[in-house]
Amino acid sequence: MTNKLSAGLAALFSLGTGPALAAQPVDWQMGFQPAATEIMTQIRGFESYTLWFIVPITLLVLVLLIYVMVKFRAGANPNPSKTSHNSLIEVIWTLGPVVILLALAVPSFNLLTAQYSPPEADFTVKATGYQWYWGYEYQTDEELSFDSLLLQDGERADAGKEDLATYPRLLTVDNEFVVPVGKTVRVLVTAADVLHSFAMPAFGIKIDAVPGRLNETWFNAEAEGLYYGQCSELCGKDHAYMPIAIRVVAQDKFDAWLAAAADDVEAANRNLIAAIDADAKSVDVAANVKN
Repeated sequence: MTNKLSAGLAALFSLGTGPALAAQPVDWQMGFQPAATEIMTQIRGFESYTLWFIVPITLLVLVLLIYVMVKFRAGANPNPSKTSHNSLIEVIWTLGPVVILLALAVPSFNLLTAQYSPPEADFTVKATGYQWYWGYEYQTDEELSFDSLLLQDGERADAGKEDLATYPRLLTVDNEFVVPVGKTVRVLVTAADVLHSFAMPAFGIKIDAVPGRLNETWFNAEAEGLYYGQCSELCGKDHAYMPIAIRVVAQDKFDAWLAAAADDVEAANRNLIAAIDADAKSVDVAANVKN
C-alpha cells in the first residue's frame, strides 16, 4: 500500500516538473481545459455558478411548454380562455428575470474587473500575428525576437519533439513562447496583415490582434508545463495551422534559456527541452528507488 501511494505521489509530482503536463484539447472534451492561472480558475467557477441558473430555467421552460401544449390543446380546450392579463404572473415574470440578471451581473463584472486590472508586470512580450504564424519580441535586457511556426512532421526528430502525446500534431511549434512560472507576463498583441486572435484556453485569455493597434492582456501561470492555444479569428486559408504554444518553466531554466536564446534560439530550445527531460527522468528514478 505504501509503495503504491509513493508511486502515485511521485507520478503526480512528475506532472509539474516534466513535459507531461501539457494543456491541450482532448477527444470528446465537453468542458474547459484545466486552469493554469487564477483568472481561468475564476472563469471555471463562474461557469459552474451560471449553470445553477441555466439548468433550472431550461427545465422550467420545458415543463411549462409541455403543460401548455397538453392542457390547452384544441381537443382538451374547445372553448379557449379570453383572459387578457394576470397581474401576479406579470409581476413574477418581470421581477424574476431582473433578480436573475443581477445575480449573474455582479460576479460577471467582478471577473471582468480582475481580467482587465493586471498587477505590475515582471516583463513584457509583444506577440504579432502574421499569415500564418506568430512572432514574439521579449522586451527585456536581453534583446530577443523570433517567429513561432507550426512544426511539420518531418522536423520533429531534429527538434526533439517526437512524442505525440506531449507534442500533438497541428499544435506543436518550432519555437515556444517561454515564460517563468509564477511571474506576471504582460502581452502586447497586434497583427501585421489581417485580423488574428491570441487565445490560450488554460490561461483564460483571448484577445484580438488588429493591424495598426496594440491590445494588451496578461497572465500568471501557476504550474510548469506546456500549454497550447490557437489563433481564434478566421484569418485566411491556413488559419487552422496557426497554433500558440507557451512553455512555463522554473525561473533558473528561464534565465538560462533567455541568455542562450539571444544568440541561438533553436539551440536554447533544445537545451531547455533536454534539461526538462532530465528532471523528469530523475523524478522517475527516485520513484522507482522508493518502490
